[in-house]
Amino acid sequence: MRWALVKVSLAVTAMVVIAFAVPLGLVIREMARDRAFSNAEREAAAIAPALSITTDRDQLERVVASTGSDAAMAVHIPSGDGREALGMGRRRAADEDIAAVRRLGRASTSTVPGGSALLQPVALSTGEIAVVEVFVPESEVTNGVGTAWAVLAAVGAALILGSVAVADRLGVRMVRPAQRLVEGAQELGEGKLGARVPEEGPTELRLAAVAFNSMADQVVQLLANERELAADLSHRLRTPLTVLRLNAASLGDGPAAEQTRAAVEQLEREVDTIIRTARDAKPQTAAAGPGAGCDAAEVVRERMAFWSALAEDEGRKWRVAGADRPVRIPVARADLAAALDALLGNVFRHTPEGTAFAVDVHNGEDAVIVLVSDAGPGIPDPEAAMARGRGSGSDGSTGLGLDIVRRLAESTGGDVRIGSSVLGGTEVRVWIQLDGRERAPRRRGHRGAVRRRGPGRLIPTFNRPRSLP
Repeated sequence: MRWALVKVSLAVTAMVVIAFAVPLGLVIREMARDRAFSNAEREAAAIAPALSITTDRDQLERVVASTGSDAAMAVHIPSGDGREALGMGRRRAADEDIAAVRRLGRASTSTVPGGSALLQPVALSTGEIAVVEVFVPESEVTNGVGTAWAVLAAVGAALILGSVAVADRLGVRMVRPAQRLVEGAQELGEGKLGARVPEEGPTELRLAAVAFNSMADQVVQLLANERELAADLSHRLRTPLTVLRLNAASLGDGPAAEQTRAAVEQLEREVDTIIRTARDAKPQTAAAGPGAGCDAAEVVRERMAFWSALAEDEGRKWRVAGADRPVRIPVARADLAAALDALLGNVFRHTPEGTAFAVDVHNGEDAVIVLVSDAGPGIPDPEAAMARGRGSGSDGSTGLGLDIVRRLAESTGGDVRIGSSVLGGTEVRVWIQLDGRERAPRRRGHRGAVRRRGPGRLIPTFNRPRSLP
């Protein structure tokens, strides 16, 4: 906007200067010409009385000398037979021009080398017509014209520079508040909730700044209300959790009792984490630092050990592959555990008892793929299942499980895909990107190869379906 105003001002001012300066310069040139020829006419008129009285050379020379222009003046006096009887001064005009003036009886100008000649007719006492020739040099015709043009050019340049400077200041006054508004919007988008914009500048931008600040205040208030609501709802879970913990303590010994108590303790920790996060006024926008993350294989083994008890109760066969070696990923341990619990919970919740399932971990050079597959009926509409908050329509489905998994994968630059598994049911592929560099694929032997499809993509392929234990 700033440069657009400068260009418009430059164009408009230049057109105005040209429209006024060029005609004014032409007028000045004509005025200089008229002034030069007016002076020549006065000089010629100065000797007209003397010519009407006498044609004596000596007397005429004294009259011409008294005018001070004897070098530029010539007098042509004819004789009775039409020839010139007396000539004074340097003759520059042509004979036909002089004859034409004598015949017509009115003044005229003719072009001569170095300038122009004014031919003025004068009636003599004898009835003949004498011609007074006054030489007007070109330098006298253009005297002062160059200076006038230079002054006009300087005034025009000053006007143009002044208009550009004024337009630039006006553009700065308009653009600077707009830039501050853009910067404030970017800061607010980055999670800096204290970003505000000075309410200054033109009326429209000042109103926009007021509206932006009001919107930012409302966003802060809404986030605060949301955090308080999440904290309050999480705090309400403490009472039923306390009852569950007391009941779990009375179950006695055994694997099922230990797993129940462990689940209650983990649920209490998750509730505490939700409350602390909700109470924290600072948004978590920073990326994980160097060394952050967890061992995906260890987390998979731990969660499968938890879910295995329920699988045995429901008669489900299960399998884990690729979790026998450390697999480092840039994901927090709690986040990966929550994502696995969401996927495995969906298997138990949405497939009949006795349905087999498997978890495979594929470690590539630049990505880690976690596959959770089952032998259930499958998902008829994968896109709807991935939509946050829609769920499957069954009891107990909130539609947030797969969204938790998706956000975990996308936080590393990966994604989540839903397809058909080798077991005949649903396969959820969680792509966890390790970094953005291109590397050669690495094969994993009998656990399944990893091949590349397109830039930065590793697709797991199986040599053959594996039977479940």
